[in-house]
Amino acid sequence: MAAIVADDLHSAPMSTPLSASLLFTMVFTFLLALGLLARFWLATRQIRHVAQHREQVPAAFAQNISLQAHQKAADYTLTKTQFGLLELTWGSAALLGWTLLGGLDLLNQILLSWMGGGMVQQVTLLLAFVLISGVLDLPLTLYQTFVIEERFGFNKMTLKLWLIDLAKSSVLGLVIGLPLAALILWLMGAAGQLWWLWAWCVWTGFNLLLLLIYPTFIAPLFNKFKPLEDVAIQARVTALMQRCGFAAKGLFVMDGSKRSAHANAYFTGFGASKRVVFFDTLLAKLAPAEVDAVLAHELGHFKHKHVLKRMLSLFAMSLLAFALLGWISTQTWFFTGLGVQPNLMGVPKAVASAPTDALALLLFALTLPLLSFFVAPLMAHFSRTHEFQADAYAVTHTSSADLASALLKLYEDNASTLTPDPLYVRVYYSHPAASERLARMGAALG
Repeated sequence: MAAIVADDLHSAPMSTPLSASLLFTMVFTFLLALGLLARFWLATRQIRHVAQHREQVPAAFAQNISLQAHQKAADYTLTKTQFGLLELTWGSAALLGWTLLGGLDLLNQILLSWMGGGMVQQVTLLLAFVLISGVLDLPLTLYQTFVIEERFGFNKMTLKLWLIDLAKSSVLGLVIGLPLAALILWLMGAAGQLWWLWAWCVWTGFNLLLLLIYPTFIAPLFNKFKPLEDVAIQARVTALMQRCGFAAKGLFVMDGSKRSAHANAYFTGFGASKRVVFFDTLLAKLAPAEVDAVLAHELGHFKHKHVLKRMLSLFAMSLLAFALLGWISTQTWFFTGLGVQPNLMGVPKAVASAPTDALALLLFALTLPLLSFFVAPLMAHFSRTHEFQADAYAVTHTSSADLASALLKLYEDNASTLTPDPLYVRVYYSHPAASERLARMGAALG
């Protein structure tokens, strides 16, 4: 199919009206500009709202949160939001550089002149793109970890540990990502017009497999997991899980403190490989009854099948995305409208019919976030609804006061602001604001 598609693409510029390419360029530019303006507007609302409420703890939290902790959370939120604007600007500039300014087209033609067309060239194009993008993002990543997180006392990583993590994740990406990418590229060229359906099946199967192998094979590459040794907490947790009719393969404590002071707990795995993981920072900060309440909240997600629902919705959206990619990858205006010549004018004749599958994947990956931004508020709404349901489940099996106390400690220790902008919450927050969450529980804060 790749050769047929390539031939169509080579001949299409002669018959496709220039207006189709120009129109797509205009749509792309409009969506990019609209998304930028919307994000900047929302960020400025968040900055203004948090700054205006910085000097006083909200009355509902006054007995539980100190002014110092409240101001630290405000300053942390302001710093992260302002940094987010820098990331947004940098990312948008990189997007324009890769597309309309010709960066991806130049990279592709350089590799074609060196390697000719074929699977090796396509995989190399994907790898080169990922490496260059990673290098471009490196200064911001380092600044966020070693300046922002360090300034607020959250970063516990040394540069050595950061480099080790980078090396491990890079090798893991090569070992897992390259074969997957090569398989999808092969399907694009060999599986006919419905290649996108086969590719979606591969992608879905890969994600399900990852859920099975991540807890036991991948996560231990980065963190140490030890069985929960606190007998009292172990007995309470086991009793709670039995009351809720939940079984897990084990209870583990993760050494999260070697990288960050942030606290968390989560379930991981799928089917028989499910396990409960507590950050050591969480156990150090919460009382046993509060640990129970946090775990009950996580059990609530499983009781309401939130994890399954999210997986199914993710797979459904990915199916639509693959179907869209299957169609759009055959349209010349999709390439030319984003600054790429799919007929590869100027390269040797021997590679004039080189497949454009890798280009299609990269361009699609670059442009899809422009659309997903406008869907994000709906997904965030469903996520917040799930959090309310999990809270409601938790207070039926533990104490609402314990859950409220645990949440307040986590909000304080993670420097999460108690006064976010309401509209910003609606668009971005996957968890409800603290005031909404505790009010919904009906928990007394005093």
